[in-house]
Amino acid sequence: MKDDGYKIRDQFGVHFITFAVIQWIDIFSRYCYVETVLNSLKYCIKEKGLCLHAWCIMSNHLHLIVSTEKGNLSDILRDFKSYTSKKIIQQIEDNKEESRKHWLLWLFKQAGTANSRNENYQFWQQDNQPMQLQTAEFTLIKLNYLHNNPVKAGIVEKHEDYLLSSARDYNGGKGLLPIEHLTAAYTLRL
Repeated sequence: MKDDGYKIRDQFGVHFITFAVIQWIDIFSRYCYVETVLNSLKYCIKEKGLCLHAWCIMSNHLHLIVSTEKGNLSDILRDFKSYTSKKIIQQIEDNKEESRKHWLLWLFKQAGTANSRNENYQFWQQDNQPMQLQTAEFTLIKLNYLHNNPVKAGIVEKHEDYLLSSARDYNGGKGLLPIEHLTAAYTLRL
């Protein structure tokens, strides 16, 4: 039986979400796949009403702090995962320079075959582990965790130096994606 403990219950709430590639494969070591995620997030913001408050893309997973005023957060995230999964697998198939092509496609195919929905390929792990951010303290813990991920991994010394996150937005700079800051006043309204 599927554990329902990680379901988005408040579709209007602010949530911390993690998407991990199956078997924690380091797919985002190639920037072409990162671009697909960035472009999809931009699309979801502009066309679907996603409010992106913070984000970080690591080599095999990404963290988001997100919400929506439309009350359809689960739908947006489902569509995001579906689109990026299909697009990245297509990119791998089409990429003549992808040295890991056969291995990657084999792993994604194995995961898709084992999956109960009998998909051809599975790119993302099924569980997103959404956590609703209901207090200022918990929000700050998750925001710091997200931004310190690259520091903890030894990629950068200061979190604001990591290009693939919103840390520079929270430190007076401009990042790659438009975000809506989690201010103290906003956080306290949660």
